[in-house]
Amino acid sequence: MADLDSFIAGLPKAELHVHHVGSASPRIVAELAARHPDSAVPADAAALAEFFSFRDFAHFIEIYLSVVDLIRDPEDVHLLTYEIARDMARQQIRYAELTVTPYSSTSRGIPDRAFLDALEDARRRAETELGVVLRWCFDIPGEAGLAAAEETARIAMDIGCEGLVAFGLGGPEIGVPRGQFKPYFDRAIAAGLRSVPHAGETTGPQTVWDAVTELRAERIGHGTSAAQDPKLLAHLAEAGIALEVCPTSNIATKAVASLDEHPLRQIVDAGVTVALGSDDPPMFGTDLNTEYGVAARLLDLDEAGTAALAKNSVTASFMDPAAKAALTAEIDAYLAAWPATAAGGAPGAATPPAR
Repeated sequence: MADLDSFIAGLPKAELHVHHVGSASPRIVAELAARHPDSAVPADAAALAEFFSFRDFAHFIEIYLSVVDLIRDPEDVHLLTYEIARDMARQQIRYAELTVTPYSSTSRGIPDRAFLDALEDARRRAETELGVVLRWCFDIPGEAGLAAAEETARIAMDIGCEGLVAFGLGGPEIGVPRGQFKPYFDRAIAAGLRSVPHAGETTGPQTVWDAVTELRAERIGHGTSAAQDPKLLAHLAEAGIALEVCPTSNIATKAVASLDEHPLRQIVDAGVTVALGSDDPPMFGTDLNTEYGVAARLLDLDEAGTAALAKNSVTASFMDPAAKAALTAEIDAYLAAWPATAAGGAPGAATPPAR
């Protein structure tokens, strides 16, 4: 596995399920907490490991929102976004669709245009300076209800920004029916955005069905409970609806009891496309490279199988065809050069900007 871990470390990748605030590293969280000492978040990076220990999904949401409260001005937004890209570059992530929750910031007083300008400036700098292409999925925090949906839709459709490609729905699932958000997803789809709601993480397969039928999902965030419904798995496979699976997150939030019980293999064996994600990586003590290692163990993958898994994320992404072809070719070239690549280090970014 040491050789496979080395292979994963240099493997060019795309990431499709990772949250903006949830990607704040301990160093950045501690820096933000020190800037905002009235927060409940520890300003000591060492203390954050204990702080990010979750009793259940509800406790995770509580802690997550306390970190959200640290993002109070456009400078915080820019710092966070650029540093996320820096961490991605270290992992050979070439392209990422980052889930951003504008409502969490605008409702705390950051002007909408200033928020978007900070995101976009950090995105452009990351692409130019780090070789990481960022795109946005603006998601509704479901627990905040229809007012949050209206605000998210307004920012996405009435203002918008160049990097925006998708519209999503996050937060708790229990007590938050997917169907109530249908009008907002209809508007987003009509405006050219892609539908990527969370569903089936902490609830059963019916929530995934609702996301597919009511919200016209093209990908599903998590969707692990789909494994309980063979007809749903068959539909996802036939329709080409990928699941963004985040194994370590599922264990950390108690959505799945243990890795031994994780349904990843069942989902893959049913022919469903899986795009690996890290979700909220520092909060869960993981990163995308770690998730590839976990998945390789669960699926008994070698280097070729792991490269094929990486290409799933490219296929399921919203990159244009030329960018998909370029990143796929880079993955294939990396695999073909292995293990000689190991002696010379990981390749540099070779993928042109995605659109």
